Amino acid sequence: MSGRCPMLNRLDDDLRALQAADQLRDLTIPAGMQLGSNDYLGLSTHPEIKAAIRGALDEDGRVCSTGSRLLSGNHERWEQLEAEFAKFVGAEAALYFPSGYAANIGLLSSILQPEDTIFSDAANHASLIDGIRLSPARRVIFPHLDIDYLHRALQQQKLPAGEKFIVVESIFSMDGDRASVDELLALCERYGAWLIVDEAHSTGVDKPIRRTDRLLATVHTCGKALASMGAFVAGSSRLCDFLINHARTFIFTTALPPYCAAHVHAGIALAREADGRRKHLLELSVHMRKRMKMLGFDIGRSDSQIVPLVLGSNETTLRFAKALSSSGFAVSAIRPPSVPVGTARLRLSLNTNLSFTDIDSFLDALIETRDTELVRE
Repeated sequence: MSGRCPMLNRLDDDLRALQAADQLRDLTIPAGMQLGSNDYLGLSTHPEIKAAIRGALDEDGRVCSTGSRLLSGNHERWEQLEAEFAKFVGAEAALYFPSGYAANIGLLSSILQPEDTIFSDAANHASLIDGIRLSPARRVIFPHLDIDYLHRALQQQKLPAGEKFIVVESIFSMDGDRASVDELLALCERYGAWLIVDEAHSTGVDKPIRRTDRLLATVHTCGKALASMGAFVAGSSRLCDFLINHARTFIFTTALPPYCAAHVHAGIALAREADGRRKHLLELSVHMRKRMKMLGFDIGRSDSQIVPLVLGSNETTLRFAKALSSSGFAVSAIRPPSVPVGTARLRLSLNTNLSFTDIDSFLDALIETRDTELVRE
């Protein structure tokens, strides 16, 4: 191709701008002690999961579903799995989607109508934000975890005549703090609103949310503590029937193969019996947060296995990540637009394969990295 190509120039300009702002992302193969994984219960290499996959392949033989679930891709394994998962979280029914992103997009873009208003936490995951953007509903973004602001907004706003919805994460993916679900349910009861909770980072780690009449739906990803793939929307059977008929990310996508259902089922079975692992994860998290606070690191309001080390600038965050990688620790450098400008961070997420000695070794390396950074300044 001769001469300038405006389209390719546009791509080049964008990538150069990202590079200049220390926001360019690339793909790397993680190496070293893993402190950025969502494998919270350490089940990703469990032999029972491997055996379940092999057994399902031997029994069914299909490595492809052959179509969407409304065409040729449905299978009794999926229907059995959905019934089992509904019991696991105490819901009437559940519907499986190929990813958490697809579940949130499908739920929010279909359930919200033009006359509705949705109140969304400012720190919600991109999949929730995009699902809301794809809907015709009126949007109110409230400051992160600000219940008082939300209360005033529900009380004072002249809202359309439609339904009101509040959407949050149970554990926020970049901050590790928690939504006050009981307070939110009380607001929903008071103002006739519906609550939707994304439990991506609490499924299998915490007890399921208490079901009430005002809890419309919960969303549960399986690629984290359940060591598998896909996601469920859990709620009433009427909600699931509605999504089967209206959620485009369910209708217009090829189903995953049946052996994947056996994989997810095995992850659920192991998570159900993982009290010892949950206890260890909690103790690791408390130890990590306590020591980091004592050492003067900014971890925000983290109250979970996700511990952000907020460093501020993109450049500093990348230097910390590189230094820690050289010391043998795999950590994730999170920069805008994943987090607000000026709050770049290392997102530390713990898993039960780690020991207290591992945590202390990491913190020693972190202190050394900070000392080097102070000398640099």
